[in-house]
Amino acid sequence: MTRIFPLDPPYAPETGRALRSMMPPGVEPIRLFRTLAHNLPMTEAMRAWGGYELSRGLSVGMREREIVIDRTCARCGCEYEWGVHVAFFAERVALTADQITSLTHGGADDTCWTSDRDRLLIRLVDELHADNDITDDLWRSLTREFTGPQLIDLLALCGWYHAISFLARATRVEPEPTAPRFIDVTPA
Repeated sequence: MTRIFPLDPPYAPETGRALRSMMPPGVEPIRLFRTLAHNLPMTEAMRAWGGYELSRGLSVGMREREIVIDRTCARCGCEYEWGVHVAFFAERVALTADQITSLTHGGADDTCWTSDRDRLLIRLVDELHADNDITDDLWRSLTREFTGPQLIDLLALCGWYHAISFLARATRVEPEPTAPRFIDVTPA
């Protein structure tokens, strides 16, 4: 059951401006943003960081970004944010149904992963999630595929989506109506 209900329109002018700035033009603000808008100063601060994480300024490509986000949210059990990203980005970054299922319920060694880079991203998320660290062996493998700036971005991206997962789960944000659920990608 939702613990902090998302704000509903009509919004106060300052809140409306903040929410519009967080979404593409003409798209209604998602429930998470409307929930966070109860604390407008924090929401404004988060907008800048979140905007960077989803921007072209991030040093890794959109597909790599989405693999990290989807895996992080799945590992954190955050169906809400996982569903938002799968709904908005999975097709754009050519994630197959098997890969989405693997990111949610599987692992880096699943046969759907043919790219070493993709497998390394999954391992990065898994180690950070399990141990809050990266082993030296994985780090050496990561440095052969990613630059220093990319590794910093990937580590921060994973941490950012841990924070988002904590917020969405602890406030019990209900899934968006058009977003998939974990059960929708249950392995056969």
